[in-house]
Amino acid sequence: MLTDAQRRVMLATARAAIEAHLFGDRAAVPDGPPLPGASGVFVTLKHRGVLRGCLGTLEVAGALGDEIARCARESATSDPRFPPLHPDEWPDSTIEISVLGPLEAIDPDDGSAVVIGRHGLVVEQGRRRGLLLPQVAVERSWTREQFLRQTCRKAGLPDDAWRHGAAVFRFDADVFGE
Repeated sequence: MLTDAQRRVMLATARAAIEAHLFGDRAAVPDGPPLPGASGVFVTLKHRGVLRGCLGTLEVAGALGDEIARCARESATSDPRFPPLHPDEWPDSTIEISVLGPLEAIDPDDGSAVVIGRHGLVVEQGRRRGLLLPQVAVERSWTREQFLRQTCRKAGLPDDAWRHGAAVFRFDADVFGE
């Protein structure tokens, strides 16, 4: 579990990284308590409440703060679904961070294996992999089966790949934002 101080540092780190990219400033890493290790991290940007970018990693190789800064910059500039964030959009943008726990293989036919609002999902088959954060199912009022189908779709797989040999993993996430 993250402390409020750790969450503030992570949000300030993400904000500083994006501002440094947009305005050419030097990204100042905020002082604060040490950050814990994590299995993964995703940074979501919203402009006036609408998704504007979301990228992350399932493998935090170095310091969590460095990964948050990288993911924040990439969410603002490299999400293939959106053009790069324009400096004029920044004042009306907010940041959300999801710090992921470890992946746990599950039997997707077990109705208790996925709890909407608690678990995120990863579906893999061959070289394809899709991930949806826990908050996505809540925001879209999906059932467990819809969540599984949409995660397959995110991976570029048939909606029912979870029933035909695709590996399914769940993870917990600490999700917080501005």
